[in-house]
Parts: sequence; C-alpha cells; structure tokens
Amino acid sequence: MIKGLGITTVWTFDQQRTKAFFTEKIGFEVRNDLSMGDMRWVTVGAKDQPDVELALMSLDGPGLDPESSEALKKLVGKGVIGAGAFRTDDCRGDYETFRARGVEFIQEPQERPYGIEAIFRDDNGNWYSLTERSEELDFSKSFG
Repeated sequence: MIKGLGITTVWTFDQQRTKAFFTEKIGFEVRNDLSMGDMRWVTVGAKDQPDVELALMSLDGPGLDPESSEALKKLVGKGVIGAGAFRTDDCRGDYETFRARGVEFIQEPQERPYGIEAIFRDDNGNWYSLTERSEELDFSKSFG
C-alpha cells in the first residue's frame, strides 16, 4: 500500500549549482550527496519534512538516451516545467526573504481562492508555487 511521496525529481543542468540554490537561497538541507558509479545522487529537502526529498537529477545523467536528454534540456531551459508546490505559513515573508537572496519570481504573492500564492524559478528554469493555504482549505488540520 502506498504511504506517500518520498522522492521527486528536479531536472538540473548542474547538480552543484542547484544544490547551492536550494540550500543557500531556499533554506533546504542536503540529505544525500554521493557518487554511485557513473552518477551522482543528490537530494535536498525541507528541514521540517524529513520524509520528502527532491532528487537533483542531471540532464546528462544515466538513464536518459541522448534524444530524451536534449528534449528535456529544451523544456527545462524554456522554463515550462512546473516542478511542484511548496507549502508555507508566510508566503509574503518568504517571498521577501527569497527575493533578497536572488530568487527569481515570475509572480508576486497574490490572493487566490485557496490562499496566497507566489511563483518562483530555480536556477535551471523549473517553476514552483509557494502557497500559503487559507484556513478554510487547510485540510491537514481536519484530517491530520
């Protein structure tokens, strides 16, 4: 039985640079950084959520044939890959903090039916929602 999401992939042109982006600008911690033969396994995650990791996968890494690698590079480079949504309890505050650290935002915090949302890009062009849920839509308080 599935118990939840543990690891999700973030495609990167440069694992070291993306690791620095997530740790220095976003405040994540490094979970793994090791060499496994011809690939490097790098994962990062939010300090308060130890059971979920972002795997920073190289666009030139093993498992991708050259045609697929080139197609992914074009999509990531164009900035069309939505890589996820991060929850926060202070969207406006995080927006100001991250912006001061050099994070590129493509949408300032805005009121939405589900809360407050800003959208930013990582150092590769992947975009992420930064969402502060409204009280009435915070299902975690009702269901654990």
